[in-house]
Parts: sequence; C-alpha cells; structure tokens
Amino acid sequence: MSRPAAFLDRDGVLIEDVGYPHRPDQLRLTPGAGAAVARLKAAGFVTVIVTNQSGVARGYFSLEQMQAFNALLLERLAQDGGVIDAVYACPYHADAADPQWRHPDHPDRKPAPGMILRAVADHDLDPARSLMIGDQPSDLEAARRAHVAGHLFQGGDLDAFVARILAQPSGST
Repeated sequence: MSRPAAFLDRDGVLIEDVGYPHRPDQLRLTPGAGAAVARLKAAGFVTVIVTNQSGVARGYFSLEQMQAFNALLLERLAQDGGVIDAVYACPYHADAADPQWRHPDHPDRKPAPGMILRAVADHDLDPARSLMIGDQPSDLEAARRAHVAGHLFQGGDLDAFVARILAQPSGST
C-alpha cells in the first residue's frame, strides 16, 4: 500500500540558507527542524529531502563534500528526534563549470519534478496524500508537477509551520 511522504527542501527549510552550504560550520538547523521531522514521522509520513545542489556543478564543492554535509544534516536532525528516510540531490546545472554536471534542463532539477517522482517510485509513495515544504517558487512548482500539495515556508519555527499544515482539513493547501 502506498504511503504518504513529506518532501522537504534542504536550504531555507531544514537549514538556514547561507549560500551554497557544504562545510560543517555552515550547518545551522532552522528553528524546530528536528521536531518538525519527528512530527511528520509520527503522523505517518515518509520523510524525503529533495534538494537542488548546483554548488557541485559550479565547482564550489565536490559531490563527496555534498554527501558528507547531507549525512551530517541527518545526524543533527536525528539528535532532535527527526529521522529522514531518503535524500535526493540534484547536482546538475546549465551553467556548470564541470562538464559532467552540465545539463540544460535536468529532469531532477526543481522546478522539474524528477526527484519527487523518483522517490515516489523508489519508496512506493502516494503523491495524493503527500506534501512538499519549500521556500522557493521552484519547490512549489515541482510539487505541483508531481501532483503533491505544496507549502511555502517563509522562515520562523518549522515545527510550528508543520503543526499548522497537519491541522488543516485533508486536501486543503
């Protein structure tokens, strides 16, 4: 049976967007991030990070640095009770410095829905019962294209934001 998912953008939602974060000293959780993920898990959602990471394509950091940073993020969230089930990251960009990451319109790069659609297929998820929390119009457009309810997070306490979403009548966005 398909399960609902909470698709979460990384920079600007789970962590403060400090401009291409990739070093441990740049990892600053958004207030309430761990508790928000824990709340989503308790409500029965599979938790999935979907993040554009053009810093790899632009040569600001390596794929390995991005993966290590994401692993550290998962550890920090877990310290606050927030367990992430999967991470999907898109390192491609049209203006990539490194040709291996250059793509004019990669299907995973939001606003394209590729990362969400791959997660749906990989984890038997139900888009109709799922939600996306992002801080950019491209996040909400990716959600729309994947038939997932999108919610724009504009800062503050992420747990309080999630609590408000979960308190809404089913189907409203």
